[in-house]
Amino acid sequence: MGLIRYLAKEALREIGNKTREFYEFMLPPVDMQIDDNNLTVTIDMPGFDKKDIKLKIQGNVLSVNAKKNNTEQLSGTIIWKQRPNIIDKKIRLPIRIKEGEENVKSAKYADGVLTIQIPVDDGGKQISID
Repeated sequence: MGLIRYLAKEALREIGNKTREFYEFMLPPVDMQIDDNNLTVTIDMPGFDKKDIKLKIQGNVLSVNAKKNNTEQLSGTIIWKQRPNIIDKKIRLPIRIKEGEENVKSAKYADGVLTIQIPVDDGGKQISID
């Protein structure tokens, strides 16, 4: 019976790893809306530190990169672990961005939610997060 229990635990652990990889590929969920000549992009990224999030706009593509620094050691047997450790997402923006100009009105990260406001008429390169 011990062998069957061991194989079942290993199978569940492998399924958990594959689902976490799936979520890393699919996540984060993104909302976009245009209001008052601004494109607002809202991205759910719970569990990440602001300093570990990198944003960049190139052309009309917003790149979001983040990596968790997992310093916590979990004790006991891990049954399920789906929360993503890495986010590498490219988001096509529905607006034209002028090259070579600062294009982000604001970027804020609070309570696991990143909110970026981009003026519809401007363009640019690097983004800092408040």
